[in-house]
Formats: sequence, structure tokens, C-alpha cells
Amino acid sequence: MAVKRMDNVGIVVADLDATIAFFRDLGLNLEGRAMIEGDWAGRVTGLGQQQVEIAMLRTPDGHSRLELSRFVTAAPIADHRNAPVNALGYLRVMFTVEDLDATLDRLHPHGTQLVGEVVDYQGLYRLCYIRGPEGLLIGLAQELTPPPPACADPKP
Repeated sequence: MAVKRMDNVGIVVADLDATIAFFRDLGLNLEGRAMIEGDWAGRVTGLGQQQVEIAMLRTPDGHSRLELSRFVTAAPIADHRNAPVNALGYLRVMFTVEDLDATLDRLHPHGTQLVGEVVDYQGLYRLCYIRGPEGLLIGLAQELTPPPPACADPKP
């Protein structure tokens, strides 16, 4: 049986409010927040007793979701936020934006920093990586309109 869909990508954060604000300024919509706790939650994660505050955000097209989690109990035990781009494992989430420069300006008050530089990929995309709140690695891409193909003059 094939995968039906991908429901969301999860990111564990320490400051849920600041991270929600960042992703809302990026353009995601907050669907809701909830406290997840109880025996079932600990059984599914293997952490035992836990209390986790989550926020679910949705992309404007409605096809993708991002789940942010802040563990109140069962504290995080590892920190991969400052791993380099070539680190093994889950690395980043990439978003397509309408205007890369305007997006970077809008996110600057959140303390975002470019990892490298904004580059042009074959005239198709402008791309960059940024470090967002808590050092999260975020990819941003702006689709470029390719130039129209060269037209030959019709012969008389």
C-alpha cells in the first residue's frame, strides 16, 4: 500500500510563543494549540509520563502542516539546532515564498540570520538558508519566472 499523504513535520522548541510568531510572520496559519498528556501520549512516544504543549500551523495552500512541540515534562535530551547543513538526519524545512527579499526583511526582527548567501539557481529559483528562532534551519525559495524562449523571425 502506498503512502496516502504526509500530515506534518514536527519540530521541538523551547519557546513556543516566539516560534509561532516567527512562522506566522513567514505566512503560516495557526490552526490551534493544545496540551498533550496522559498515558496514551507516553506510550506512543516511548517517553512515559509526559506533558507537551503543541501548536499546529498550516501553509496557505492547505497542503502542509508544521507541528511545534514544547515539552513541559520529559525534557529534551539532545540539541541538533546548530548542526551544519551536511549533518546526518533531519535537517531543515523549505518554504516557497512570493518575495524572498520582503520575507527576509519581515523575519529580521525575529533575529534570523543568513547561513550563507542568497543565490540564483539556474534562473529558476532564488534560494537561501536562514537560522530562525532557536537556531532552526529554514530554507526559503522564490520561484523565478524563466525568460520566454527566443523567437526566430518568421521568413517572409
